Amino acid sequence: MQYNFDKIIHRKNTHCVKWDLSKKQCGDEYIIPMSIADMDFETVPEVKKAIIERAQEGVYGYTKINEGYYEAVTNWMMKRHCWEIKKQWIVISSGVVPAINTIIRAFTHAGDKVILQSPVYYPFYKSIVRNGCGIVDNPLKFINEKYYMDFEDLEQKLKHPRVKLLILCSPHNPVGRVWTEEELKRLGEMCAENNVLIVSDEIHSDLIYKGYRHIPLATLSKQIQENSIICTAPSKTFNLAGLQVSNIIIPNNRLRKEYTVQLENMAALSLNLFGIVACETAYEYGEQWLNQLMDYLYENKEIVKKYIREKIPGLKIIEPEGTYLLWIDCRELGMNGTELKSFMLTRAKIQFNEGFTFGKNGEGFERMNIACPRDILKQALKRIEKAVNNL
Repeated sequence: MQYNFDKIIHRKNTHCVKWDLSKKQCGDEYIIPMSIADMDFETVPEVKKAIIERAQEGVYGYTKINEGYYEAVTNWMMKRHCWEIKKQWIVISSGVVPAINTIIRAFTHAGDKVILQSPVYYPFYKSIVRNGCGIVDNPLKFINEKYYMDFEDLEQKLKHPRVKLLILCSPHNPVGRVWTEEELKRLGEMCAENNVLIVSDEIHSDLIYKGYRHIPLATLSKQIQENSIICTAPSKTFNLAGLQVSNIIIPNNRLRKEYTVQLENMAALSLNLFGIVACETAYEYGEQWLNQLMDYLYENKEIVKKYIREKIPGLKIIEPEGTYLLWIDCRELGMNGTELKSFMLTRAKIQFNEGFTFGKNGEGFERMNIACPRDILKQALKRIEKAVNNL
């Protein structure tokens, strides 16, 4: 079956954060939002059909996970990532960010420290601070238009006695790195040797471009498996974020029990009925859809790169290896973060995620969501070209 990713889905006035909230925030109907990380595509047709059929039953009572759900998740991890996981390792969650908050509560005390690798997904910062911990930044190194982990800096910071966790973003949001086996293994071994638990956010793990491969952190060794919690979800892959369903994979029995106690204390051990239906169906029927999606996203990425190279030379694209997010270097425009935000909103009429929200070393960058029909993407590029070249 051929899927139509060019189809325009009108999302305004649908309680859509991306389109309705941006209009409210900016006070401008004309804004194109390319910020929040969801897609402007219809999900897998089988998912839509399954939700409609379940809704037509008319009874939406308390719901539990069945064997089919666990089978769909375990089969997907094996088929897509060559990772054999056990049913009992899976702990359900309404989302990866809620799970990370729960993990911090479960495995730290007030005043402990958590390592991040900036520039990085901004909710991580809030999760650490709101749970009484301190942030330790292990900034990524930016060398020849590519980001790398700074292992020398990390080695020193792992030795601090109050450092208890490291949050890994794999693939990395916003810079688009798909970490290599060598990088992940070195990180995993360093953390295990220093008794620092790794929380690996792998929510973008299905969104990998040709020539790259996502490696689940827990597959690298028994030692690393026992010292890691892997956060996964079908939400980015199949555009299901509003259904609030994630799967937190914890091979270590002790860690899983301690994490589950926190969930029990919060009465947070259940999922939305339609999230259950969507996750199981997407993992069972969504592979062909995903393959075509990645082809479409690759072409979108190439269109943006070519357009900026030829028509907006003041900007630079950091080559993404995964995700549908582009990290754009706008520093040649000579603006600080606030000025750049205002310029893009008022002159280009585009809403991005501002680079400085991902950390100080994100200043002068913008994060651009390219998971949209090509007509919208080309409109946005023309607006940016006009605004930048009229400076």
